[in-house]
Amino acid sequence: QGQLVESGGGLVQPGGSLRLSCAASGFTLDYYVIGWFRQAPGKEREGVSCISSLDRSTYYADSVKGRFTISRDNAKNTVYLQMNSLKAEDTAVYYCAAADEKLLPIPYPRDEYAYWGQGTQVTVSS
Repeated sequence: QGQLVESGGGLVQPGGSLRLSCAASGFTLDYYVIGWFRQAPGKEREGVSCISSLDRSTYYADSVKGRFTISRDNAKNTVYLQMNSLKAEDTAVYYCAAADEKLLPIPYPRDEYAYWGQGTQVTVSS
């Protein structure tokens, strides 16, 4: 059974940086679109960023564009989310997810993602 495990969350001051990792076990990420989502208390889960496996194209939500960078290392079966210039409103539980790559442009809707990690907490506070 495939599994995704996030790591790298924590407490950081506004303006700081964190790098989240999403490691896969039981399957290879080579043929999957990998997305990062987040959910703040009392809010719906929202898409933050995703990356294609075919052409490495990327997508960013407007709220994180220019501050977050998604990348993937297929040799390590891991996807990363580098988060810079963090703001209080970035506080949330961050989840990574995997969706079968299809001949469709990203981003994919949330229900296309078959595998989900357990989440990692990111708290931005002084």
